[in-house]
Amino acid sequence: MTKPDFAALQDALAPGALLTGEAQLAAYSYDGASARGRPEAVALPRSAEEVRRVVELCRRRGIPYVARGAGTNLSGGSVPLRGGVVLCLARLDRILRIDTSALCAVVEPGVVNLKLQEELERTGHYYAPDPSSFRVSTIGGNIAENSGGPRCLKYGVTTDHVLALEAVMPGGELARFSAEDAGPELMSLLVGSEGTLGVVTKAWLRILPLPAAVRTVLAGFPSVEAAVRCVSALIAAGVVPRALEALDRATVATVSAYRKAGYPDTEAVLLIEMDGSAESTAREAAEVERLLAVHGASEVRSAEQAEDRERLWEGRRGAYAACARLAPNVLVEDGVVPRDRLPEVVRRIRDISARHGIQPALLFHAGDGNIHPNIAYDERDPEQTRRVKAAGQEMLRACVELGGSLSGEHGIGTEKREAMRWLHAPRALRLFRDIKAAIDPEGLANPGKMWPDEDSGEEPLARPPRPLSAQARLLAEKVKACAGQGRPMAVRGSGSRWKGVPPDCAELATARLDAVLDWDQGNYTITVEAGVSARSLRAELASQGFHLRLPELGGSLGGILATKAWPGLREDVLGARLILADGEVVDLGGKVVKNVAGYDVPRLVLGSWGTLGVIVDVTLRLHSSPVELRAPGEPRPFAAGTWQRRVKAAFDPRNLLNPWFCAQP
Repeated sequence: MTKPDFAALQDALAPGALLTGEAQLAAYSYDGASARGRPEAVALPRSAEEVRRVVELCRRRGIPYVARGAGTNLSGGSVPLRGGVVLCLARLDRILRIDTSALCAVVEPGVVNLKLQEELERTGHYYAPDPSSFRVSTIGGNIAENSGGPRCLKYGVTTDHVLALEAVMPGGELARFSAEDAGPELMSLLVGSEGTLGVVTKAWLRILPLPAAVRTVLAGFPSVEAAVRCVSALIAAGVVPRALEALDRATVATVSAYRKAGYPDTEAVLLIEMDGSAESTAREAAEVERLLAVHGASEVRSAEQAEDRERLWEGRRGAYAACARLAPNVLVEDGVVPRDRLPEVVRRIRDISARHGIQPALLFHAGDGNIHPNIAYDERDPEQTRRVKAAGQEMLRACVELGGSLSGEHGIGTEKREAMRWLHAPRALRLFRDIKAAIDPEGLANPGKMWPDEDSGEEPLARPPRPLSAQARLLAEKVKACAGQGRPMAVRGSGSRWKGVPPDCAELATARLDAVLDWDQGNYTITVEAGVSARSLRAELASQGFHLRLPELGGSLGGILATKAWPGLREDVLGARLILADGEVVDLGGKVVKNVAGYDVPRLVLGSWGTLGVIVDVTLRLHSSPVELRAPGEPRPFAAGTWQRRVKAAFDPRNLLNPWFCAQP
């Protein structure tokens, strides 16, 4: 940066809001991970307009910038690897409105999660996402990482509670995106994008009434394997606690040396918390205690009063701090696997640890398959650091091999960029880069994060790609042939939402994609092709005691998703396979309920009306009991605004798929 750059930044901000001293810059050169990067300046804006001015200035002058909240990120996502400006949003910390009638809170990004919870509690409400860092992490950071937390088992991760976002986009435009918008769901694209697509300046969040009753149960187990088998049994029995956490002996011992949590002297501990009405909570607690006994639990304790429950949770919440007392550094990995693969991934992690001579403390969001090996080490010891980091990468690869993902809630940042090659095929990585380039052509918004460099070589996927059905292969071949001819194509499902194909378009009919590919009853997920009848699917699931968050709607499942005929289904979309406009197939998401390894393309395609790709199949989360639903409305029409067109260009630069939706005015 030049002297004129610094002067222009100073003019864009209020007095005292630009930091350039060496000690000040050093304080913003790192986050909770191991990466380091010295910024050239730190901006502390107090308004969305100041954020907009800084971003616009950076664009005009070619200066990279990184948005930052409290700096609790555990993957290096807020480290300024390429210098430039750190855009610290901590001073945008106002709770602008709490509307209990609409169940909505409007906040600035610098609001600390705990502060919001405290304000909401005064009104009898709460905000469901509760990452372990909630006492210090900001809402903006939670949105950037799509944070989870213990309560996400029952209530979902951050994206499930974001209603709308205001963001400064890389060109300096202030834009608003909502879950109610027509066209591709751009709001979901921003959530979890780690600040690479825009800087959030305001968020509309869903809030919930405080439950009438909460009960926490703690139980010891003779082994980690026994504890996680009990977790699967609880879910299979239809019990969905709001939190279901597991700690191994190493974690319990570390916590006990830090604070007297009073945990039993066993190989593993489960913490299970139920909420709801007094009757339902008592009923679930009784079933939980019965299943704990069946699976060999010992020293079962139960607490209903807030202060008693807090004592049971003290150890879990202090686990990271306790581990940090053991050495100057802690590597916190964040792999996730389907719930029933937890025993196997524990065995793999132990084998890896023994081979590298390390002793991780294992902490689980066991209900959703998210495992955190915490490894204390001293980065001043190069050999120890090498062994710890090599082991951490092997643990992540094991999670991917077992059908999981690289990250359940901490993001990719710098720490897992290269590992993305194990999870995503080259075509999917290129799609992510194309989305980034379409929205941020200069590449200045948090550069060097999330994706491996294109020229750094290819590496085989950690697990083989899923085979396509014969009908899906034929459809992909047809798309590839049409793309080779430059012929426009019309994506069409059952015809219940639009009829007829323009005469110059080749018809891409998905009605024959009608197979159930995988029904994982133990993990409450199902993967079905896009042409499956929504009514038939609901009936078949219900006959076996499983339920979709879907009202009575006609037509195919793919058509409902593509037209966003029922927006509520978005919360249960875990993954999707798409045929892109060049005929290549990308497989995104998967069977895990927490996954922050790449842009949320499965939700982006909701409302896209076939303009971004042909939905081949989709993976959905199932429920053990019917979900209360409002009556469905009409499908949202397509909107081809500036940002929809940019996203369309990333997916389909020649506008071959359903081209009339994005025809130039």
